[in-house]
Amino acid sequence: MNDTVRSWWARHPMTYGEVHGQSRYDGAEHTLGTLDFFNKLDAVFHAWNHPLHGQRPFSRLFPFDRYGSGSQVLEVGCGLGTMAMHWAQNGSTVTAVDLNTTAVTQTRRRFELLGLTGDIREADARALPFPDNHFDYVYSWGVLHHSPTIERSVAEMLRVLRPGGEYGIMLYHRHAILQKYMTEYLEGFLHLENRFLTPLQLASRYGDGGRQEGNPHTWPVTRQEFAGLLAPYSPDCTVRVLGTDLDSLLRFLLPGLGLILPTWAKKVWARRFGWSLWAQGHKHVGPCVAS
Repeated sequence: MNDTVRSWWARHPMTYGEVHGQSRYDGAEHTLGTLDFFNKLDAVFHAWNHPLHGQRPFSRLFPFDRYGSGSQVLEVGCGLGTMAMHWAQNGSTVTAVDLNTTAVTQTRRRFELLGLTGDIREADARALPFPDNHFDYVYSWGVLHHSPTIERSVAEMLRVLRPGGEYGIMLYHRHAILQKYMTEYLEGFLHLENRFLTPLQLASRYGDGGRQEGNPHTWPVTRQEFAGLLAPYSPDCTVRVLGTDLDSLLRFLLPGLGLILPTWAKKVWARRFGWSLWAQGHKHVGPCVAS
C-alpha cells in the first residue's frame, strides 16, 4: 500500500493550485520549482490557515521561540516545504522527510532558492532513519492519515524525539462538517456513491486530493482515537479542533448568511466541527486524553 501512496502523491503533489497537483493560480500557470511558484503556493496555504498566524505564519501553533538556533527539528511529510521553510528561517536545524521524490526534490529546490540549509531526504515514516531520542521537536501536518499503519508512524516520531521534547501532529477530523456533510451525506448518501464506494474510498476521494480518482488512503480520526495513538508516549497530550476551514465552508453551506455570521458564532462551529485536529504535548509515559 505504501508504494501506491508514494506513487499517487508524487504525481499529485499538494500544490494548493486551482486543480489539485497542478501549478495554476488565478488563471495563470506557474512553473514548478520556481520562486514564483512557491510564493503562489504559500499565499494560498497561508490564507487557508490565517487564524493560526501571529507575528509570523503559524506562530500561534508552533513553539518557534523554544526551538530556535541549535534546536533539532524534524518534519515528517514535508510536502513542498512551506513549513520546513518557516522552521529554517527560525534558525532551527531542520530535518524534513517525505515518502515521495517530488516532495523531496521540490523542498530541496525551495531551500536552494532561499539560501536555507536543511537535511531534506526521502524516508518512510514507519521506519525513520534516525537514532532514538535525537530531536528536540517533531511535527507532522496533514500527512499521517494517508498511512494505513498510522500507529507505526506515530511510534517512530516519538521514538526519535528526546525525552521531554515536544511534538505537534495534525490529522483530519472524522466528525468535521466536511466529512459528515460534504462527504458522507452529500456525496455518499444523496449522490448514492456509498453504493459502490467503501467508507475509506469515499473519504479518500472527497476528503483530500481535489476529488480526483485514485487517492489510495485518507482516513480521518476522532479526537479519542488521536489521543489513544499518543497515550503510550505522552503524559500531557491535548487534542483540539482547528476550524480554519469554516470560513470558506460556511460561505458554501449558508450563502449570504455565511458572510455575515459574527466571529464568535463561527468559532463555536469551528471548535467542534473543523476539519483539522491538532495534538501536542511532551514525550514521556502516561495517560493522554482529548480536551
